[in-house]
Amino acid sequence: MRLLVVGAGATGGYFGGRLSEAGRDVTFLVRPGRAAQLKANGLRIVSPHGDVTLAPKLVTADVIEAPFDAILLTVKAFALEQALDDVAPAVGPGTMILPVLNGIKHVDAITARFGAEAFVGGVCKIASFIDDEGRIRQLNKLHDLAYGEMSGAASARTERLDAFMRDAGFDARLSPTIEREMWEKWVLLSALGGVTCLMRGHIGEIAAAPGGTEFVLALLGEVVETVTALGHPPSEAVLANTRKMLTDPSSTQTSSMYRDLQGGGAVEADQIIGDLIRRAREAGVATPLLAAAYSNLSIYQARLPAR
Repeated sequence: MRLLVVGAGATGGYFGGRLSEAGRDVTFLVRPGRAAQLKANGLRIVSPHGDVTLAPKLVTADVIEAPFDAILLTVKAFALEQALDDVAPAVGPGTMILPVLNGIKHVDAITARFGAEAFVGGVCKIASFIDDEGRIRQLNKLHDLAYGEMSGAASARTERLDAFMRDAGFDARLSPTIEREMWEKWVLLSALGGVTCLMRGHIGEIAAAPGGTEFVLALLGEVVETVTALGHPPSEAVLANTRKMLTDPSSTQTSSMYRDLQGGGAVEADQIIGDLIRRAREAGVATPLLAAAYSNLSIYQARLPAR
């Protein structure tokens, strides 16, 4: 199997790097600046699971020559449109497109462009970032990648994908409930992103603030009411774990969106929170706290220099 990883950043660089380290056929589609950095210094991973420096196979959008068996999309959600243009030459009749983007909005965009038959659901869980030296730094031991048919059915192609992903230095699994996992991750990300960005602090700081825990649970309640109205309620176990995670007074956890905000970069406000608010409105669910977080992030986003 030939895999094209779109992006060699904190997510794509990590999972693609581990696959390369395990001897799998992986090519990274990168921008010229990142390509030059990787050619000069290698793809470097700093991780609790072991550090590694690799010499990855690289390609830029103007020189993709042949279809790939699978494409792992790891770009930020706001960069999806350009990424779909870039990967078009790599998509053949049997190519699987496996996105691990945040939210659900990308499902419609990918299926509209390449057809529902090309889409494979995906969810990744990892805390990592690119440091000032261009290295991928993993913050903890979590590195989970799940994938599967949106219908939940078994298929020969996802079994091949599973064989390619397994035993490559991270936790890989073929999921019969991938659509549910995608929605449950959205519940966590929208709540975590909403509270940390609006409050400008980590979970422990918010829990320690007067009314902080009540605020977190109220915002989470809006999220859960929305996804339930849309037909995708989280399981009780996931919901209990999410409540615990978001109200832990000892936690220093933040969201990737908050870390992007702190770094002065673009944020996935529209894809993680704005899209949820639009769906809530269509379902008749009131989301005043989510709306406050979205307005706050939209003001921040509007102040950024044009890209």
